[in-house]
Amino acid sequence: MAGSRTPKVWLGRAVWFALVLCGLSVLGGLFVVFAYAGTLPRPEKFTELSVPESTQIYDRTGTVLLYEIRGEEKRVQLPLSEFPLHLQQAVIAAEDGNFYKHFGIDIRGIARSLIRNITTGSQWGGSTITQQLARSAFLSQDKALERKVKEAILTFDLELRYEKDELLGFYLNQIPMGSNVYGMGAASEFYFGKPAKEITLGEAGFLAAMIRAPSYYSPFNSENREDLEARADYVFGQMVRRGFATEDEVAQAREEEISLGTPGTFLKAPHFVFEVLSSLSRQFGEEYLRNTGLRVITTLDWGLQEEAERAVAAGAARNLSSGAHNASLVALDPTTGEVLALVGSKNWHGEKEPAGCVAGKDCLFDPQVNVATTLQGRQPGSSFKPFVYATAFQKGFSDDTVVLDELTSFGIWGGKEYIPQNYDGKFRGAVTLRQALAQSLNIPAIKVLLQMAGIEESLQTARDMGITTLNQPSSFYGPSLVLGAGEVRLLDIVSAYGVFANEGRRVPPLLIQRLETPSGRVLQQNSHAAIRVIQPEIAALMTSVLSDNVARAPVFGTNSRLSFPNKTVAAKTGTTDNSTNGWIIGYIPSSLAVGVWVGNNNNTPMTGLGEGLAGPIWRQVMDFAIQTGY
Repeated sequence: MAGSRTPKVWLGRAVWFALVLCGLSVLGGLFVVFAYAGTLPRPEKFTELSVPESTQIYDRTGTVLLYEIRGEEKRVQLPLSEFPLHLQQAVIAAEDGNFYKHFGIDIRGIARSLIRNITTGSQWGGSTITQQLARSAFLSQDKALERKVKEAILTFDLELRYEKDELLGFYLNQIPMGSNVYGMGAASEFYFGKPAKEITLGEAGFLAAMIRAPSYYSPFNSENREDLEARADYVFGQMVRRGFATEDEVAQAREEEISLGTPGTFLKAPHFVFEVLSSLSRQFGEEYLRNTGLRVITTLDWGLQEEAERAVAAGAARNLSSGAHNASLVALDPTTGEVLALVGSKNWHGEKEPAGCVAGKDCLFDPQVNVATTLQGRQPGSSFKPFVYATAFQKGFSDDTVVLDELTSFGIWGGKEYIPQNYDGKFRGAVTLRQALAQSLNIPAIKVLLQMAGIEESLQTARDMGITTLNQPSSFYGPSLVLGAGEVRLLDIVSAYGVFANEGRRVPPLLIQRLETPSGRVLQQNSHAAIRVIQPEIAALMTSVLSDNVARAPVFGTNSRLSFPNKTVAAKTGTTDNSTNGWIIGYIPSSLAVGVWVGNNNNTPMTGLGEGLAGPIWRQVMDFAIQTGY
């Protein structure tokens, strides 16, 4: 019949049509690829992406995170080696079990997800780790076809340019984890209060489980905790299935007690940290610190700091019965000036005492006031005497020089006759300067000030040694200077005692060792040069006197808190006349200087002496320091 076609002809035309259609599809696809490729980000610049990073403040080892300063986003960039293997494997098990087998897109995974979506009605994603990385790093989260095409192109490009371990490292640093937290390093610190390398298998299961829906699965979201645990169970099951963990390991992980951090309030050694922040802010400004990702390696010895916090808290609790509501402590290395521990008050997170008091006016205890660095009437009492005696020794007087401890009028000072007393009201007659200083006798000390050392010269010695607050003329202080009439900071006086501990050399206090980039490259190394301010033989003599248990025994007894039979430890106590301040400052030569203040923020008098109230705190920390190698 005319116009008819044989089946063979029709088949040939169909094949030809199909080939043309496929060719056009390929050409169209290539056109789309090239069209989008010119507008896409450059994956070869992935490592150069400008990612805001928080500044992190660490202890002296660089392993204990104390605090971080961040802007709107919380990020911590870490090398892959900083993420525990079980955390890496948990993430792979949860998100992309075939990560090391596919080339960016897992066809089988997509097929499984489609089947699950159809059969269960739920939404299961089929995106690989590389696809998620491309999306989170370069693209929006919408589901438009255009974004899907761009995502596929970038995924293949990333796979071509980077090794699988590199991609995994990028992903672990980039993945959104809720609450403006990005990456597993930031997530481990935010949710668990610890660096990523300390994450346990149980915690790793929780973090990997959160990736699918971070806000919903947040450990802080108690309403959905059961769903988080169910998702974590799925992750553990996948880890066993893929040989990442054994059944026993997973069983232990499921039984693990998960301890959460406190969101938004992660802070250790708060008064120390905020001294560091003040210094950094002056140097760099707030905006720089929030976005540049500095690693700040401080001088803090975290073990010593923890013990100091325990000692201060316990001592302050004991001292309440004596009317002392607060305490503070500073410890430093006299040879470097490095501040090893700083406790500004008994409890940073505590409530003001009494409730509703006005800060700086009528508060017995104000938690966030750093007593170690503020003045507010902090007079050192007899702990100032060593500076006067050191001045006399520099003028040629010796510890064998004799003075009379007797009732004495020192003339008119401040408009009235000055006739001081010893703290116990007794007089001891002829005593050597060694005995007078070791027993903290007041009348001999005033004679040393007026007749041997001189007020102005003693002030200058104290200033040279690091006391920064005695700026009035000598007539302002008068003879009561040697009894601690001027105000001092605890940090300053501990640093000044460090001169005796460091053979007469002064090294100013230092809180920051170095600044690093997130990768560990050192940007700034800090140190202070030692300056000779008194002669080494004077420093050695002061150490000898202040550690002489025999010389001080008539007042303090042979077994006081100042006595260390097997260790050279020098110490001096101090209490102001009206018992508003109690002190003890001491040191181990060439090793450690520790000072403690006790009292009330508003200078309400206590009932007790420095040795009895500050002594137990100081002794606890000194014993700990000696046991740990200082």
